[in-house]
Amino acid sequence: MSANDPHIHVESQIPADDAAVRNVLASAFGLAADLPGAVTTGCGLRVPYAMTSARPDRVTCLACREHARRELLRFADEVEHLSRMPGSAIGPDRAKLAADSRRDLARQFSDAED
Repeated sequence: MSANDPHIHVESQIPADDAAVRNVLASAFGLAADLPGAVTTGCGLRVPYAMTSARPDRVTCLACREHARRELLRFADEVEHLSRMPGSAIGPDRAKLAADSRRDLARQFSDAED
């Protein structure tokens, strides 16, 4: 972890959102796990959690933006593929909406580079 790194990064595990999971657990069970002090980022660095963001307009690390774009596109394809399998919990129409929103977010990570 570098104290001199001024960049805002993205967590390496996309689309994981530990804060959202934490909120669901807290509301459902009254449990609140601590968020990690440091996380591994898309560019491979380990940085304080406070130096990460899932919002494209906040991420300033170029490698992390590319990582987020690539992972979001992969996730969108996976959602659509799994929705077409027999017994899927969500149908192709709902999966397309979810995938399209992930692709839009991926595009925003690409646009942030310009």
